[in-house]
Amino acid sequence: MKVVLPLASRTGALADVADMARQAEESGFDGVSFSEVVSDPILHLTIAAGATERVDLLTNIVVAFARSPMTLAVQGRALQDYSGGRLTLGLGSQIKPHIEKRFSMPWSAPAARMAEFVSAMRAIWDSWATGAKLDFRGDFYTHTLMTPMFTPLSEQPAPEVLLAAVGEKMTETAGRVADGILLHPFTTEQYVREVTLPALARGRTASGAPEGDPEIIASGFIVTGNTDEELATSKAAVRRQIAFYGSTPAYRPVLDLHGLGDLATNSTGSPRPQTTASGLPWPT
Repeated sequence: MKVVLPLASRTGALADVADMARQAEESGFDGVSFSEVVSDPILHLTIAAGATERVDLLTNIVVAFARSPMTLAVQGRALQDYSGGRLTLGLGSQIKPHIEKRFSMPWSAPAARMAEFVSAMRAIWDSWATGAKLDFRGDFYTHTLMTPMFTPLSEQPAPEVLLAAVGEKMTETAGRVADGILLHPFTTEQYVREVTLPALARGRTASGAPEGDPEIIASGFIVTGNTDEELATSKAAVRRQIAFYGSTPAYRPVLDLHGLGDLATNSTGSPRPQTTASGLPWPT
């Protein structure tokens, strides 16, 4: 088992990243990660790569649908080579309002779109590595133009790709096209055993799925502090975050499994209003 430390500061400032990454490596962590909340994880992990020598680098997560497969293929290829092969590219879908209203990008059939996104990105990497003609044609993405002028050198193997998933469709997609899955902290051991792992296994048995067992990365909520006051503040923040996720419709299956689905709705049967947008941005 590896332990990965999320890099986070109050402002998300790039100036904080180098010191945080060095401290994580010196403290013995196996890796560092960054989530796309107030900044781009690729930017943060590029700085972390330059400030460290050993730790793994994980995007947990980068919002796939805010980009094209080509855009992220370029970024992933550059960071993978710069870091000496330490990158794991964790992708998430986000939710429809963010994709359409914040990023002004198209939204449709998220599981099918994500499967094609990953396949397109891998076709691009393969074209760069082997010189094969780029000829990817799908329902959502088409990539058919690549010339030597725009082909980067490939000094390292392509990075592993993991998908963030909660729902069964996206979890099956992770099993079918990705190297592994990123579990959301708003989950439980029972949900993982009864819903997540069976769905992941179903995806792994599909034709063309990657060989071998999928990698599984779990995240959790931690209450910590040096004083009683700090512990109370941390506990309140974690409770607010759990409440926020509980009000997100995409996470209701977790509550439903435990007979707590009514907590996600108000007295009229409508979803409770979401009052904050902090935290990991990938309900799927």
